[in-house]
Amino acid sequence: MEDGLQRFGGQAMAEVSKMPATVQDTIATLVLDELRDEARWETAFEQTNDAQWDAMIQQVQTEIDTAKTEPLK
Repeated sequence: MEDGLQRFGGQAMAEVSKMPATVQDTIATLVLDELRDEARWETAFEQTNDAQWDAMIQQVQTEIDTAKTEPLK
């Protein structure tokens, strides 16, 4: 069974290959930027320790308690 990247990646590449080179470059840049950003977030989450998570939780709770947040709609 093909995974999503094999199935849709090939389809996406086939479509992109029909586009002008400048558009292909733009799409490639966007994808690479997104992959780099995802790697940075993963690293940041991995490097966050329990004390930092606890401080963030306390900050959020304080903002909720002091009405500095808005309910999701």
